[in-house]
Amino acid sequence: MYIASKDRYSAMEYNRCGRSGLMLPKVSLGLWHNFGDTANFENMKSLCFTAFDNGITHFDLANNYGPQPGSAEKNFGRIMKEDLRPYRDEMIISTKAGYLMWDGPYGDWGSRKYLLASLDQSLQRMGLDYVDIFYHHRMDPDTPLEETMGALATAVNSGKALYVGLSNYDGKTLKKATSILKDLNCPFVINQNRYSIFDRTVENNGLKEAVSKLHKGLITFSPLAQGQLTDRYLNGIPEDSRIRTDGRYLKESTLDEHRMEQIRQLNDLAKQRGEKLADMALAWLLQKEEVTSVLIGASKPQQILDNIKATDSAPFTKEELQLIDNISLG
Repeated sequence: MYIASKDRYSAMEYNRCGRSGLMLPKVSLGLWHNFGDTANFENMKSLCFTAFDNGITHFDLANNYGPQPGSAEKNFGRIMKEDLRPYRDEMIISTKAGYLMWDGPYGDWGSRKYLLASLDQSLQRMGLDYVDIFYHHRMDPDTPLEETMGALATAVNSGKALYVGLSNYDGKTLKKATSILKDLNCPFVINQNRYSIFDRTVENNGLKEAVSKLHKGLITFSPLAQGQLTDRYLNGIPEDSRIRTDGRYLKESTLDEHRMEQIRQLNDLAKQRGEKLADMALAWLLQKEEVTSVLIGASKPQQILDNIKATDSAPFTKEELQLIDNISLG
């Protein structure tokens, strides 16, 4: 039977989500990959235990994480039932709905029908009475924003979620959504968006600025750009890499000579700082005042331990930050 480390809160630091009372660890564990039915269950347990033993209290899921869709929630639910249940009140568990989950007109996007039905299914798969954060996973151009935000408010009012969040929204839509949720007295506390040295979308679409002005949290996914900001591809593409086994999210064509030269130059800078490239990439995010937490993915427990080291990285000099911009945006 799993017994959590007594020292689990000694090293991790926690940030407040905007002006809310909710605190998140600087590093959170995402279950986007490696928790589906094609993964090894014992390894899933080791990943969760390693994370929690080192102060990672936040576990992030979505209804469609797999493969198959729903299987990550199901497997996490089994881990909760068998081992983590005694620690439920020490954990932040989040899930989302917004992408295609089931066939027909009610299993996608942002309708009230879809979001509330999906949340019920997620709770059933995980064996939970509530989630701590329920996100709308992406903007819906066709459903009225008032309907989608109303569904999130209902999730809270029904006791099935404590807080709500928005994922993959831009700054303009975030401002509108914030106003609606405020009128509904709904505890909207956090935004989840892709953000890394190589992906500055949140800086260009107004999201980062809006988060700051509205005093909301920001948690970033793909902080290592699907492995590009690590030493994994410095000497070519390994046969067991995700590019070879699952090319849906990172294409081999992305790693052209220009990108490889960028990676090599960033790696050289990380070495000068006495760090690995991944440490530097995570620290680059964590040292931004708008960023509450970074979501890491892992296939091995050691990767979690390695990523946590980024919380102790030295501050960047102005020259280092300018060099990172020159390399990555050039």
